[in-house]
Parts: sequence; structure tokens; C-alpha cells
Amino acid sequence: MRRSRLVTLAVSLAASIGATLTLAVPAQAAPSDRYVALGDSYASGVGAGSYTSESGSCQRSTNAYPALYNANVKPASYKSVACSGATTTDVINNQLSALSSTTTLVSVTIGGNDVGFANIMTTCVLYGESQCVAAVQAAEDKARAELSGKLAKVYSGIRSKAPSARVVVVGYPVFYQLGTVCVGLSANSRAKINEGINLVDDITRSAAASAGFTFADVRSVFVGHQLCSYGEKWLHALNFASIGISYHPTAAGQSGGYYPVFRSAAG
Repeated sequence: MRRSRLVTLAVSLAASIGATLTLAVPAQAAPSDRYVALGDSYASGVGAGSYTSESGSCQRSTNAYPALYNANVKPASYKSVACSGATTTDVINNQLSALSSTTTLVSVTIGGNDVGFANIMTTCVLYGESQCVAAVQAAEDKARAELSGKLAKVYSGIRSKAPSARVVVVGYPVFYQLGTVCVGLSANSRAKINEGINLVDDITRSAAASAGFTFADVRSVFVGHQLCSYGEKWLHALNFASIGISYHPTAAGQSGGYYPVFRSAAG
């Protein structure tokens, strides 16, 4: 009987200590990252709607991948200075000041405007195949000659301002699925546009690797959701009623394409 009583007491004591230890374990701490998002319209979320009033013409969307990361992961702090139309020079002159030695996570999507994405698409839509192919070729030549150096300056500036940060360089989706029945641009124009985007992404990936940064490649996740695909479109086609959103990701493209790729790369 005595032994039984001792066993009961021991079990009770163990249960009590276990409960005390359980109560003493703190709740999971909120993520400690101090996150800053840089870049152009693909980072600000043009085309995804729900733009914040403070962002004005930069058109930062609550549906953009940086804002989705903030809403879901809840880092200790978050600031997006991404802006529609931004070039590498704009990032250096107007966005890097958002970084500091306490910044621990940075995302950046930039380079498309340096080679003239918007002008190329305008040319392709308005002037036909030969001028479209020529415009993309000129952009490719410019990218090969200049883009790597421009990106290196951006990345060097990021590292200087935020020396301890993890930096994720996020690329661009390829616009068209090829080999399907598709109205609008010719098959040759679509293929050349894809070629140009792939070149920009490949140059960006190499520049990111040279800087020791992570490259988040969104091209594969957009397959099946591109223009001329048979699945849900994650990119806006040419929209004359709202020309600025043309060829930009939809809200679904940001949430289903950009966000999971960035989140995986950000850790």
C-alpha cells in the first residue's frame, strides 16, 4: 500500500513538474527579420490591384509578393520602397536609403526597365513582327553590354547599406507559352520576347551569384499560366483601358507565382 502511495505521489509530482515546464516554455517568438523590399513594378505589384494610398504613382499593392510575405510571415519590421518604372539608377538613388545595418532581409526585382521592357512591348503591339524582333534584339545587345555592371552596382550598394542581410534577387516570368493557338503577336515575336526575358533573367542570376545573393527564379512556376497558355492566366495581356498593367502579374500571379518562390528563397 505504501509503495502504491509512493508511486502515485511520484506520478503526480512528475505530472506537476511537466505542467510547470510546459507553462515555462515561452510562446514561439515572432520572426525577427527586419525586411526591406526594393525594385520596380513587378515588386511593387502593378497589376495586382489594392494599391496603398501612401505609395502614389509607385503603385505598391497589398497583393504584391513583399506585402504577402509581410502579412503571412510577420517579420519584426517591413518596408517596401519598390516603385513602378524604377531602374537600377532609381534603386541606387532613391531606394537604398531604406536599408540600414539592422536590415536582415532584402528582396529586389530590377533590370527590366533598364533594357526597356515597356517600350519593347509597345513596339511589338503597334508596329509588327520585324520591328518587334529588332527592338528585342537591340534590348538584348544592351543587356549583354550593360546590365551586369548596373546590377553589380545595385548589389554592391545593398551590401554596403545592409552588410548582414540575406538578399534575394527575384527575377521575371517569361510572358508567353509557345506552340499554342494564340491571337495577337506573331509566333516569331512571342518567341523573341521570351528569348529577351530569358536573357535578362540569366544575366541577373549570374550577377546575383557573383554578389553572393540568392536568385529566386519564377520562370518555371509561371509555366501553364503564361499568356497563350490554357490555364489560369497569371499575367495581364495588353489592356488598352489600363495600359500600365499590361504584361504584369495579376494578384493570382503574385500569390501563386512570386510569393511561394520568394518565401522559399528567403528561408
